[in-house]
Amino acid sequence: MNHQWSKARTGPAEARAFAITPPQIVGPFYPITECPDLASDLARPSGSTAEAQGQLIYVSGRVLASSGAPVPQARIDIWQANAAGKYRHPSDTNRAPLDPNFKGFARLTTDTSGRYSFRTIKPGAYPTPEGDIRPPHIHMSVEGRFDRLVTQLYFAGEAENLTDRWLNAAPHPERLIITLQEPASRLEGCALAAHFDIILASG
Repeated sequence: MNHQWSKARTGPAEARAFAITPPQIVGPFYPITECPDLASDLARPSGSTAEAQGQLIYVSGRVLASSGAPVPQARIDIWQANAAGKYRHPSDTNRAPLDPNFKGFARLTTDTSGRYSFRTIKPGAYPTPEGDIRPPHIHMSVEGRFDRLVTQLYFAGEAENLTDRWLNAAPHPERLIITLQEPASRLEGCALAAHFDIILASG
């Protein structure tokens, strides 16, 4: 679970104020030729029974304002590389293969309590044109009523986290790192799960 709150004094009592999720670059691979799947399952193409290759994961959490209030009907765009580290994008020159059963682009909407969840596969690391390796990560663009945040979600235990220039340029990069664990209630097979709350400056 990512911890994104801090305590701020408000007179004689202490109130919990939520720290805004650190922003990240959009990156060069935001989908431009694809329409997002309007479903919460990135690991299975719409209308298909085929599954994407890779470690199946479930990510869930809430979108909140810094006041702690939930942000209902927030729009979340999600895009990511496949398990081999390849984006379905014309600018991606990585020689890794595309997965015919993985599109890697979806759009979700939070419920009345600001909750969201999606099913996908853990993305692979990949080389950049500068010669370094980007760690596995998932891009997220979150639009509330008054605010928009672009960020990236990373995974605990990845060696490349220590050297990634974008992750380490973030204030409090630990707020962008999730830990995959066995789910409390069994989902399926060897699926793993993680919780990631997203904090906007305002709802």
